[in-house]
Amino acid sequence: MKIGSLLFCGALILSANAGCEVGRKMADPRMSQEKANQWYKKQPWLVGCNFVLSTAVNQLEMWQAETFDAETIDRELGWAESIGFNTVRVFLHNVVWHHQPVSFKERINRFLEISDKHHIRPVFVLFDDCWNDNPKPGKQPEPIPGVHNSRWVQCPGSKFVTDPNTWSQLEDYVKDILRSFSKDERILMWDLYNEPGNSNLGSKSLPLLEATFKWARQTKPTQPLTVGVWSAELKELNEFQIKASDIISFHHYGDANGLRSRIEGLEPEGRPIICTEYMSRGLGSRFETHLPIFKERKIGCYNWGLVSGRTQTIYPWGSPEGVLEPQVWFHDILRRDGTPFDPKEVEFIKELTSGRSLSTE
Repeated sequence: MKIGSLLFCGALILSANAGCEVGRKMADPRMSQEKANQWYKKQPWLVGCNFVLSTAVNQLEMWQAETFDAETIDRELGWAESIGFNTVRVFLHNVVWHHQPVSFKERINRFLEISDKHHIRPVFVLFDDCWNDNPKPGKQPEPIPGVHNSRWVQCPGSKFVTDPNTWSQLEDYVKDILRSFSKDERILMWDLYNEPGNSNLGSKSLPLLEATFKWARQTKPTQPLTVGVWSAELKELNEFQIKASDIISFHHYGDANGLRSRIEGLEPEGRPIICTEYMSRGLGSRFETHLPIFKERKIGCYNWGLVSGRTQTIYPWGSPEGVLEPQVWFHDILRRDGTPFDPKEVEFIKELTSGRSLSTE
């Protein structure tokens, strides 16, 4: 989920010294390489999407009591199941927890009941540096017509990221959520921090990222922890993310050659690899080009978006206000009535997720 065009096209080469330095910063050791690979071998090929229900303009509207929409979640996760998805990546938010801590966890449990009904295991994201700053509870603004993710909000927001004096409530949020669900087998994994350093925060996000891993490790979750690398420019963050994560994850919105290069740069770590964001049709990242690579290498993958809705991610990054629906959608797969943007694309996804042979027609 990018604000600009920060595309990570090169391989990551990490030094042993960097790994040792990271190890000293961690309160508890990460999952061993052997244990991480054993865990991954037990999983099916993980294929799914970043899921924001179509009636939510951002994470707050998705999770606040006033706008939580279990009926739509049920319907849309049913569509995800029907095309062969077995996992989704879902963003939480500390503001909802701060104002509605008990009922927020009840809604997370309700989401897990629905996802389990559809044989889908979510990956939950705790923090996020993307898009609009200063998140506020309550009624959220209406989307700006034609603008990609016009009301998505950062979590916790830059003033908290850069002020350690505010972190006690963030620590409570992380520990309460993880302790409440740390042994829940319905949850696949925890993605602790989406695109740290985005929104021009850069290395200023590193201290909170380090603290978040520390807090999470202290809860001793049974599920793996990860934070995906996403920008070649953030070398210090990348080194920490890779050396702290149980499972290596990354984002990629470029073409197939760039995807192969990215995977080859991460393989020397000897850990399972999962792509937690991809698929931007206008940039050459498509199901037809990328899913076969992921399946061949058994790399888990999550495209951005399922149903076109209030986040308006069918429009490209930087889209101007008021533009008409693009002829080629940027993200997302289905319209609000469940019909696909491209029926051939959906059939292709079904063929790969079902294990059927690909059509040669």
